[in-house]
Amino acid sequence: MMVENEITKYLILNPCGEVSKNTRPLSTRKNNLSGQRLGILDNSKWNANKLLRGSARELSEMIEFSEINYYVKPHGFSNDAPEKLLNQIAEENDIVLTAIGDCGSCCIRDAVSFEDRGTPSAAIITTEFVNETRLTRKAIGIPDLRPIEIEHPVSSITDEEVNERVQIIKVQAQEVW
Repeated sequence: MMVENEITKYLILNPCGEVSKNTRPLSTRKNNLSGQRLGILDNSKWNANKLLRGSARELSEMIEFSEINYYVKPHGFSNDAPEKLLNQIAEENDIVLTAIGDCGSCCIRDAVSFEDRGTPSAAIITTEFVNETRLTRKAIGIPDLRPIEIEHPVSSITDEEVNERVQIIKVQAQEVW
């Protein structure tokens, strides 16, 4: 908005911006998880490996997956997975579990990338970052993507606490897919 007076012109900018109202659809959810290929994407945060491997083990005791494939981000957490890896995972799997989003951004963006490729995804986040994750999902146009929520923290927990969180992941992942 331009404001003028007799002496000076002022340009006033609104720093709030606008959030796009366009939303992305979720990929089609699975009616039956038996026979599906499960892809697991580890972003290499501390204890993500334990959570994901424990979750895969627990889920496979209830669901007969045709395959379980494990992947690790080459550049670690805080970075989106490379397009080549995202494409590979989406091609080789029917559903994806990814962790750990204890900041609410890269893990969620990876999950959105899978959804865009038609692969239902479940991203594990911690309770400390539920609001940030909700804002991220809304800002990138996929507010309906439901994450799996586990207690914060993750990096410093015991094996017993890992197992407690795995039990939560086992239930919520099935609901999300």
